[in-house]
Formats: sequence, C-alpha cells, structure tokens
Amino acid sequence: MPAFDIVSKVDLQTADNAVNAASKEIDNRFDFRGSGSEISLDKKNMVITVVTDSDFRIDQIESVLLNRFVKAKIDPLSLDRSKEAYASGKTVRKEIPVKQGIDRETAKKIVKSVKSAKIKAELQIQDDQIRATSKSINSLQEVIALCRKEDFGMPLQYVNMK
Repeated sequence: MPAFDIVSKVDLQTADNAVNAASKEIDNRFDFRGSGSEISLDKKNMVITVVTDSDFRIDQIESVLLNRFVKAKIDPLSLDRSKEAYASGKTVRKEIPVKQGIDRETAKKIVKSVKSAKIKAELQIQDDQIRATSKSINSLQEVIALCRKEDFGMPLQYVNMK
C-alpha cells in the first residue's frame, strides 16, 4: 500500500552555515562596528542566540538572519521569532528556537483538514510526523496538494514515498 510521511525538519548543517554566514555579514557591516553583536547556534537545543547592545540592532540582525535562511533555502517559518528580547546587563539578548517536528496541535489540524476534504487516505500521527497511507497514489498526491495549499504555520516536507 502506497504511503509517505509528512515531516517538518531543518537540516542542521544548512542552518549552521546560514547562521555562520549571517555572523560574518554582521562582523563586516559598518553599522555594527563596536557594538559587540554576535549570533550563534546551539546545535544540541536548536536555539539561535542573538546578543547586541540595542533592540534596534536585534531587529537588524534578525533581518540578516532571515535573508541568509532564505538564501540557504530554509523556510523562515521554521524560526519561532515570537519570544521577546530581554536585557542582560548592558546587552540585549534574544533566543530564537528552530522548530523541529510537527507539534500535536498542528498535526491534528492537518488530519482534520484532510478528513474534511474527504480524501480517501488514512493519516496517523506518529510522534513528530504524520504517516499518510492510501490504496491510490492519486489520493496521496491530493493530500500533498492540500497540505501545500493551506498554511499550517510551519514548513512541511513529504518524504519516504513508498
């Protein structure tokens, strides 16, 4: 029986390369000279940490980071930018988590959307991914088309087509 998995993953090495490129750009920009701005990726926890001396510069660094993610073909929706920056001594710090996996609420939305479209496919939530199975490959292609059409607030990839 044909099947595939719906996942939301960010390639760690590509994300690291994008963060390093953004860091180099920030180091070379004239308006950041002497500000002590730095950006780093914690690979274990998948959190990008931005440290600088003002809220305005946090926004500028975030913009550079998003540009680098787009150039590296990583969807900017994979960054959770909802957290606010907080003061830490003379510096301002912001932590930006990188979303990995599909959370339960989003998975339920995807399953509900496919069921309401009355596509003949069975979806199963498995940890941080969704397995879609059907007797017909055309039904699975309809599921992919539906997921691409709707916005679930996170980038989705379709892997392991069997």
